[in-house]
Amino acid sequence: MAAPQAQQTWVAQPNESDLWIPQPIEGEEWNSHTIHTHYFGFSIPEQKIGAFIYLRCQPVFKLCSGGVCIYKGLDNLRPLDCEHSNYVVTMPYPEFKNNTIETKNGLRIEFLELGKKVQIQYTSKDGETSFDVVQTAVTPLLPRGHVMPGEDLHTKPEQKPGGSEQFMHCIGNLRLNGKAYAIDCYPVRDRSWRQTRTEDEVVYPPVGWSPMSFDGTLSFNQVGYEAPDTDPIWENVFSIDKSKPSHYFAWVVVDGVARNIIRVRRNVTKYHPELFAAIEQEIETEDDAGKVYHFKGEAIAMAQLPSWPNNIFIDSVFRWSDDEGRVTYCAYQEAWYSRYQRFRRGKLTLE
Repeated sequence: MAAPQAQQTWVAQPNESDLWIPQPIEGEEWNSHTIHTHYFGFSIPEQKIGAFIYLRCQPVFKLCSGGVCIYKGLDNLRPLDCEHSNYVVTMPYPEFKNNTIETKNGLRIEFLELGKKVQIQYTSKDGETSFDVVQTAVTPLLPRGHVMPGEDLHTKPEQKPGGSEQFMHCIGNLRLNGKAYAIDCYPVRDRSWRQTRTEDEVVYPPVGWSPMSFDGTLSFNQVGYEAPDTDPIWENVFSIDKSKPSHYFAWVVVDGVARNIIRVRRNVTKYHPELFAAIEQEIETEDDAGKVYHFKGEAIAMAQLPSWPNNIFIDSVFRWSDDEGRVTYCAYQEAWYSRYQRFRRGKLTLE
């Protein structure tokens, strides 16, 4: 497996990339595991509520999967523990009409201004759960590398893979099982196009994605595993090259200007006793101008959510604070494969 590499330059993705969900044309041969994705989320911290909104297109098979999961608190051990879970594995391939995409299970995504503003709506079949939010960009539409371990090895450059991430200011309303809530938060949105995600088992430590934005004035993003010098719980389970960065990519945006991150040290200080994901962690990071940032996070909501059978996926809402005393809330996501799961369950015999 290729080692994580820090990305060196940050040029905004084209605004029209929001609409990119192409299918292979006649004469083209794409890997059957090619995907295009759209991820959105929001949170209501005072109610310990998190929302996961996802669309995963498989252009070779002309199918898509996705939907909405809304969870509350830290005791969501299975997807059906969520307050609301409507994730469908097989749906018809979608298409954009007037910058709008709709799924068969009630999700509607309309780009009001490409690269900058999007309206997301959803209504469950029984009408008891719905939301209507508008998300407006507070950072540029920045590129991102691969997320899942091994993804970089299977995607061919000639397939022109890519992705983007952007922090948003989200305003709207949620009706959850008949109860109304107001939404005002700073989530991140994320997408992939033309990536190859094989779903194969990968022997690799848990990977964590920890985006956070403090009212859009300071936004930080990284994905990678725990720093080896923090004595992670999996230290004797996986063999890694400690001379390489522990993050795939990372960046910081300060007052609208993106900077490269040259170092990330993520230290998990407490794990969920049953879900095994981080529930308390600290991050020290340094940008290419020499500025050092410290962030401290604690989960207020967490759930295991739908994924493919060879993988476990955890979504959560973290409360983050920085060394200037600012506080924000954002999603933290973690994923791993069978070796780590069996180890944590006491089913793995270490030689």
